[in-house]
This record gives sequence, C-alpha cells and structure tokens, in this order.
Amino acid sequence: MSSGGTATYLEEQRLDVTRVEDLTQAPEMLGGRVKTLHPRIHAGILARRDLADDIATLAEHEIEPFDLVCVNLYPFAKVAGERGRTEAEIVEMIDVGGPSMLRAAAKNFAHVAVVSSAMQYDDVLAELRVDGELSHETRRRLAKEAFETTAVYEATIANWFGDTQRFPDQLTIALRKVTDLSYGENPHQAAAYYREVGARRHLLSQVEQLGGKELSYNNLVDLEGARRVLREFALPAAVIVKHANPCGVAVAGTIEDAWDRALESDPVSAFGCVALLKRPVGEELASRIAAHFVEVLMAPAYEEGALEALRTKKALRILSDRERRAETPAERDYKRVLGGLLVQERDSDIADREEMQVVAGEITELQWGDLLFAWRVCKHVASNAIVLARDLQTIGVGAGQMSRVDAVRIAIAKAREHGHSLDGAVVASDAFFPFADGPGIALDAGVAAIIQPGGSRRDAEVVAAVDDAGAAMVFTGRRHFRH
Repeated sequence: MSSGGTATYLEEQRLDVTRVEDLTQAPEMLGGRVKTLHPRIHAGILARRDLADDIATLAEHEIEPFDLVCVNLYPFAKVAGERGRTEAEIVEMIDVGGPSMLRAAAKNFAHVAVVSSAMQYDDVLAELRVDGELSHETRRRLAKEAFETTAVYEATIANWFGDTQRFPDQLTIALRKVTDLSYGENPHQAAAYYREVGARRHLLSQVEQLGGKELSYNNLVDLEGARRVLREFALPAAVIVKHANPCGVAVAGTIEDAWDRALESDPVSAFGCVALLKRPVGEELASRIAAHFVEVLMAPAYEEGALEALRTKKALRILSDRERRAETPAERDYKRVLGGLLVQERDSDIADREEMQVVAGEITELQWGDLLFAWRVCKHVASNAIVLARDLQTIGVGAGQMSRVDAVRIAIAKAREHGHSLDGAVVASDAFFPFADGPGIALDAGVAAIIQPGGSRRDAEVVAAVDDAGAAMVFTGRRHFRH
C-alpha cells in the first residue's frame, strides 16, 4: 500500500500496489498534504493483535492490520540547507503524515516492524528471507531508531524556525553519528564523531582520505584547530597544529616556502603534528613533508607524484579538502559542563585595520602586515595567548598559561631555542596586558611593535613603557579569549 509518487514508482517496477485513496475511500487533499492521516491507516498500524477488542474493531470496520511500515521522510534538512530556497519551499518539506506513521508503528513495535531509513533495508530483508518474520528484538531496535529519526527531524525543523533568534529558549541539538573512533583523548576512553543535522557542512563532509591510518579523536580536534587558522588567510599558507594550538604558521609567495617557514617556527613541537596547506602539494614538497613526522596532512589537491611520495609513510593520514566554505552566521560553539552546555556565538569575526588605534609610535606597512598576521593567529591560540611573528611567520607561541607574563616568556624562549631573531619582531596578545611587565619583557628582547585589545586600567602605564622603548603599539578594541 502506498501513495503519490512512491506508488507510481512501484507500479513502474511492475509491483502490485494498493493506493492509499483506494483503501481510505478518500482522495488526497490540499495538494497531497492530507492522504495518510486517516483511521483506516492508523487503526491498521496501531491495532494490538493480542487484544480482542482491537481485533474486533478492525473486523467491524473491515480494516486490515499492517505488519510493516516503511517511511522516508521529506528531505527537510537537505532543502533547508540549499541556498536560494524560499521559506514556502522549505515549509512544504515539513512532513506531517510520515512522522505520524513512524511514531504509531514504533509505539506498536510488539506487532509492527517500522523501517525509517534506507540503511535498514538490507538487514530487514535478510531477516525476512531467512525467518519469514522479524524478531521482537529487531522490531524493538527498529522502533528505537524510528523515534531517533523523528526526534532529529523535529529538532531540525525547530532549529530552522528558531534560526532568527541568537539564543532561543529551547535549543535542541540534533546529531547523527558519522563514525566510531578507535578511542578518545586516551586509550581507555571510547569515542565517536557526530555531525550536526542541518549544518551545511561539517568537519569531514568535503574531506576525502587518500591514505594512511584511520583518523583519531585527537586528530580531529587538531584538524578543527588548524582549519580555523587556515581560514584566516587567502595567500599560500601553512598551518601546523599540535595539541589544538598552532605551533607554526607562515604565509609566503609559494606553498613550498610557507611550509618550510611554518616548520622552522618550532620544529620540535611540530613532531607528530597536523598540517594544513592552502595550495596543492607537488612532488618535491611532498617529499619534504614525508621526511618529517606528520600525523595528518590536508591540502586542496595533490599533483602527480605527490601521493606516491607521501604514501611511503604508511601511518600518514592524507586528506584532500575538496571544498572550503566559511561558517554561517548562526553557528554556535558548545562546551559541556555538569548537566548542561555553555553556548556562545562562534568567534569568527576579527577587527579591520581601520577599526584599530595606534596608541604608541609609528607603524610601517611591513609591520602592519606582521601585526595583522600575528593577531589572526593569536585568536586561535589557547588563552593566555602570546604570538611572536616576523615576516609573516610565527617565531614563538606561548599558549594556555595562567599568567600572561609566563606566556610572553615562553614565546621568547621558543623563538631563541630555534634561532629566530627577535629584533624587529611583533607580538600579539589575545587580551589586554594588565601591567607593563609583559610588554617590557618583549621590548627588552627586541620586539618593535605590539598588538593587543587594550582596556586595562593601567593602559596608560603600558603605552608609556612602549613609548619609552621607542616601539609602537596598536589597540584593537576586541578580545579573543579561547578557553
């Protein structure tokens, strides 16, 4: 028994089909909006076969019970995610009868099998062919999956309606498992990767794995961190991430130079890293990358011979990112806390140069380039965050410190450890310097310009210290904590 286009398709396959309107003796109404919402349908689904009154009611009204209900819901999430769709077109993709039949069949799983996904077809058919029926355990599992399907479907619709609100009173996050992971942050923790239903893309939606081991939980965390940094740049850029923090970032005229300079930033921390490149990888660059221990490499494409060079490293996970889009304005970040979630807008914005204020000294165009580069990288470093840069290359990063002064000291120590000159370098701080001690340490090391949000009660002391050192400083007016 079927309706509409599905019935027509089944008839084209030369299958015997009873149309819904023949069973209900009522035509489809309102352009197909009303067809299965009828007692002859729902009584046949909900009747309890072990209850005499239910069986008598079916007999009285000459209704035959249904043993299996198979529904594919209207593709609401797909249509709602397509650009250019009107509100009326999206609303028409809200299925009413389908979820009603799925819920009815799932409620009556003791007697009815409910099939809610094409991914279930093979298993259901295999069991029917062998046993002639579906076991109680199978019907119960299918019922659970049907309620999951309708729950996700309703949540996706509710979130679409609430998309105009920054933080709606009721926030339901619908997630669908993409894959199990070998383990979590540590081997004793089980883990899986889920995607948010209705999102236009997710971390792996446009990613093709071309070689290497399966991606791990930690790989995906670092991949997301590197992806966010790489989005900041349009020129050839290389981003190297370790433990979710950028340890080497560089922009250059060629992707080969960008890789070399990103690796030179901190080659020790880059051991076992995740690396993302903004341009295709050629054979020569692939050989250089293969000479270093890289856990994950992602680039838009790989030229002839590059993959062969990279595949000599059997464990190297080689990814191709086929398409890169910016996040939508409605994207939120979530952080789990006891019994709930902290929810905030994603920190996808960054101040333009025109919005910034030079509060000390004068800044050359070359310094502006380094300051803006360092500021964009600093935004993605765990707080307290300090980034030293010169010539569009990070030369020292201090991440995740309880004291901003300690973050400055670590960044300087990193730079010196790897032979980077600090003379003429710039420093970026994700939040204001509360005292002049942090900038003073950087200035004594040779830093020529500082970029920071400003806003401390002691801003005047900090500005005076920079002026006295003959250096320059910019206030952005915007903080970028990342906890």
